[in-house]
Amino acid sequence: MTGAGERSSYLLRAGLVRNVRNGEHLTTFVVAGVSTVLITRLILGLSGYPQLGGKGLHIAHVLPGGLLMLLAIYLLLSYVGPVVRPAAALVGGIGFGLFIDEVGKFVTSDNNYFYQPTAAIVYVVFVLIVLGSRFVSNRRPIDEREQLANVVDNAVEGVAGGLSRRRRAHASEQLRAVGPDVAGRREARALLAACPADEVELAAPVDAAWQALQRGFDRLATHPMAPTMAIVVLAVQAIGAPLIAAGIRLDDGRLLTDLPVLGVAAGSLLSATFTVRGGLRLRARDRARAVRLFELAVLVSLLVTQVFQFAGTQFAAVGGMLLDLVLLGLLGAESDRLRREATPPAA
Repeated sequence: MTGAGERSSYLLRAGLVRNVRNGEHLTTFVVAGVSTVLITRLILGLSGYPQLGGKGLHIAHVLPGGLLMLLAIYLLLSYVGPVVRPAAALVGGIGFGLFIDEVGKFVTSDNNYFYQPTAAIVYVVFVLIVLGSRFVSNRRPIDEREQLANVVDNAVEGVAGGLSRRRRAHASEQLRAVGPDVAGRREARALLAACPADEVELAAPVDAAWQALQRGFDRLATHPMAPTMAIVVLAVQAIGAPLIAAGIRLDDGRLLTDLPVLGVAAGSLLSATFTVRGGLRLRARDRARAVRLFELAVLVSLLVTQVFQFAGTQFAAVGGMLLDLVLLGLLGAESDRLRREATPPAA
């Protein structure tokens, strides 16, 4: 092995085996964290920003946030197998959201919760978490030995308490991705077969929610009007985002020199360029390339435009961010469908 193969072998020997569901767990963590920040700000705003405590004491919500993150760590350290991870991701995300919401107090000398760049700081932190995870996950393909390790991980709960048909089918599907010459494959198959049947499962509302969401995106992606609607939404965003930022900053008298406005304009222009190119590829019936260009347009909006939008308009930019995430989910579902169609069936 050379290059990536050598790094893969070294990491596996060191025990750094990636979880094939890390993307789902990270998404749960980020969505829970962002939702917690927004809900916390909404509740505090509606209630007039009350303070818990008295007589010189103030119980900031960073404290319950830390306790929830501790609980997530405790769950991951105390239980084996994949069942506990969705719950830990959810609890940890809520705790991190409560923690990062008070970042204004941490970076200002006067403990200013209303520090104006807070929204942009929070957004950038979550973006960096996502980018860092994608780098770790995508810098090299999942090794077959990692797939096999995940199969065994799924069998852990079955050894002790039995496997339901659903979980057994999921583990068997993972096993099919492992080549017959990989050491341990036959033993892993035998381990799955040896696990007793048991239909009792710990409730997994997070998994059920993501599966329902994925089915919804799959249905939307196959709708005949989906490409047209994606182009329309991207075009409206490319035009509307600079207008919103400029409208809020117009009274400052610094419209043409204001960094957030200029950043939003630059990001919108780049996003519009990818959108136009995607539309042209769609007309040329190159759907796969068109979807990829549309994905790039959305990613530019999320990673450039929205950063400056949050810096300029604070939490008023949430609507644009949510729209981008919906578009990204829709385009991701279509990309997966096209990839499945292009992959020849297994012999």
